[in-house]
Amino acid sequence: MKTKKELKKIWAQVPPDYYQKGISENFLRKYWHTQKLLTLKKLVAKNDLKKILDVGCASGRMTNEISKIFPKAKITGVDVYSKAINFGRHNYSHIKFLVADAHKLPFKDKTFDLIVCYETIEHVIKPTQILREIKRVMDGSGRAIIAMDSGNLMFRIVWWIWEKTAGKVWQGAHLHPFKHEELENAIKKSGLKILKKHFSHFGMEVSFVVRR
Repeated sequence: MKTKKELKKIWAQVPPDYYQKGISENFLRKYWHTQKLLTLKKLVAKNDLKKILDVGCASGRMTNEISKIFPKAKITGVDVYSKAINFGRHNYSHIKFLVADAHKLPFKDKTFDLIVCYETIEHVIKPTQILREIKRVMDGSGRAIIAMDSGNLMFRIVWWIWEKTAGKVWQGAHLHPFKHEELENAIKKSGLKILKKHFSHFGMEVSFVVRR
């Protein structure tokens, strides 16, 4: 288990504008993140959402894209990396950004009708605790999308190459390199009910639609 000091060092490797610059400059990153948004649109049929939470929002690039899909919703993004949050606040003033630890979300029970947690759960100390927090702040009729790499052979090969080349800033960042079956078990252990399990990105990404 890594200490908080070690984790802060890992976070500091990633520039606050990593996603904004990297996606515009790198075709593979752009493809990956475009597919994430297309999958989100496919999995969330409702367009009358009022409150959306992005857990592990980093600098807010995807949070901003979500705001375009659901322009009437009030959107909040949380992340522990303060430099990234400050970048988001400066560039996306229509979104509320908070520095917060997802192990203890600073919201009342049943606050949000959609919660997204994209490629974050593998970076946290206690995944099950965060999943329970997502359940707590989810409205009774709400939904959450929990997504991360599937851990299949293709992804493991791609990630190994990525960490040694353009993705060096992510070395040591995966604290829990789940396979999709392990993430599914963690979701069930947290008390969330799985409505759908969806693979994308040639099977390298898995998304779970869950409810309370």
